Amino acid sequence: MKPSRSEFIKVRGLNTHIRHWGDPAAPMLFMMHGWMDVSASFQFVVDCLKRDWHVVAADWRGFGRTDGSGSDSYWFLDYLGDLDAILQHYSPHEPVALLGHSMGANVVTIYAGVRPERVRRLINLEGFGMPTTTPDQAPGRYAKWLDELRAPAELRSYPTQAAVAARLQKTNPRLTDARAAFLSGHWAAPDDAGNWRILGDPAHKLSSPALYRVEEVLACWKRIEAPVLWVEAAQTDVWRWMGPKEKARIEIDRRIACLPQVRTEMIEDAGHMLHHDQPEVLAQLIEDFL
Repeated sequence: MKPSRSEFIKVRGLNTHIRHWGDPAAPMLFMMHGWMDVSASFQFVVDCLKRDWHVVAADWRGFGRTDGSGSDSYWFLDYLGDLDAILQHYSPHEPVALLGHSMGANVVTIYAGVRPERVRRLINLEGFGMPTTTPDQAPGRYAKWLDELRAPAELRSYPTQAAVAARLQKTNPRLTDARAAFLSGHWAAPDDAGNWRILGDPAHKLSSPALYRVEEVLACWKRIEAPVLWVEAAQTDVWRWMGPKEKARIEIDRRIACLPQVRTEMIEDAGHMLHHDQPEVLAQLIEDFL
């Protein structure tokens, strides 16, 4: 494995963990992970990159080794603010190559439309967005959020690191034993009692009271100036939250059509965690695009 090094910087008042791979003098490539994930998740893709890159990957607030927000809720737009601060820290004057997976892809794609001058190449891995909502859903969403605030969220712990690895493989059966063992050591850590605790703020489990206003999101996507590489996994489980596959496919294609310059790719024999399942294929797509 290519070695990584850790750094902590202040991002909007929070100690934020940044993982670096490669020569600091090499071209920079920023990678932003998804929900309930960590920066080390990109290790396998980094290992497969053939060119010299300085890969910079942050743990989002409340994940991995980055501080939690200290609040009982997380707000999506805070990720946008954090990303802006991270890019300003590492590349204040030059536009960047920016990659995101899942939630991270949703963040970076919105960002590329809000600050189009800051992004020169954009890579979206399974960042489909959320199901469209309607105003009449608001009362129910607010009530659900209020109900959840009454009982603090919890994340289960595991007796051993091997149990954490098994949990990761339960979610992703394609994950090899070696990769699961590696990820488990970054996804969780032992507590004072010897149990392995997931490195994520339980508050992330709360439902968001904010509706997903897709047309606002697409208004941002339409302003992207950078070429976009859109990558999907053939065996993705996105349909669990996007709805019936036939209808969801139509909506996803409508969203993709809003991107001014986009190249789409499908990776076979891969699920939603395609950077774990097919890192060699993904790395080649990334480098060809960049």
